[in-house]
Amino acid sequence: MAFRILVADDHPLMRAALCQSVAGALPGLTTVEASNFGEVEAALKREGAIDTILLDLHMPGMNGLIGLALLRNEHPAIPVIVVSAMEDATTIQRAMDYGASGFVPKSAPITHIGEAIQAVMDGHIWLPPTEGPAADGDADMASRVAGLTPQQLRVLAGIAEGKLNKQIAYEMGVVETTVKAHVTVILRRLGVVSRTQAAIVASRLALSNGGDTADA
Repeated sequence: MAFRILVADDHPLMRAALCQSVAGALPGLTTVEASNFGEVEAALKREGAIDTILLDLHMPGMNGLIGLALLRNEHPAIPVIVVSAMEDATTIQRAMDYGASGFVPKSAPITHIGEAIQAVMDGHIWLPPTEGPAADGDADMASRVAGLTPQQLRVLAGIAEGKLNKQIAYEMGVVETTVKAHVTVILRRLGVVSRTQAAIVASRLALSNGGDTADA
């Protein structure tokens, strides 16, 4: 049976280049495309068996590491390879802390995509060659976030986007008191005491506190 790769990137040219690289490096693979986080979730439900995900951290609806954590929470058997323009050592380490199985900078030679997919499908971790000491990661916070349920992660994503509880409730199809209850658990899990502090953490997880996010 042919392997199926979900290629998720909001830039059509980048997505096409990734699909072309996958097809060239690993003939016989089938690619499924998504341009935002909603399409990723829909594809995972619609397509059934997906073997690996190539994931842009800054697609619409992604919220950076929150979206990655949600995917790992809901689909733990599907390895995720992050493909990002944010390629500093800290971002790479944080992506790995939040469950990525590989990280390919968008500036890397296109051949790295095939190498990363092959390594991950063989059960290995793939990282780009780096120089200098390893960066500090986010292991403690990653562990805290990993303890959140999918619904709580969706609430956290809403907080990262600056949405009010009633807005989050409407989008999730629940009552506002349910969102408030989720927020209470989120504060405790993240080790903060206010929604404002949770918003600061969520913004950091969304990778919105630095760097050019337009192409990440």
